[in-house]
Amino acid sequence: EVQLVESGGGLVQPGGSLSLSCAASGFFFSSSYMSWVRQAPGKGLEWVSTISPDGFRRNYVDSVKGRFTISRDNAKRTVYLQLNSLKTEDTAMYYCAKDSAGSTRGRGTQVTVSS
Repeated sequence: EVQLVESGGGLVQPGGSLSLSCAASGFFFSSSYMSWVRQAPGKGLEWVSTISPDGFRRNYVDSVKGRFTISRDNAKRTVYLQLNSLKTEDTAMYYCAKDSAGSTRGRGTQVTVSS
């Protein structure tokens, strides 16, 4: 059974930072692309970032380029998302996903950016 467990969300002021983690199990993690998606209040799922199995290829939605960094540790079966220079519009539930559409994802971790 695929399990994805996110952690690290919280309340942060604009301009602040957060580090999200996702622990994966139940599938061949080291050979899988991994993604982060998010859902803001009242909106649909939005793809945020994807990382290749070897970690060398990383893609981001334009709105987070230069501010967010995706990474992974295959030995720990964990994928990370570093969020810097946060904006109020980054407020959302963040999900770790096994696919870029987010159809196989965890329960999420809430990120709230507010002064």
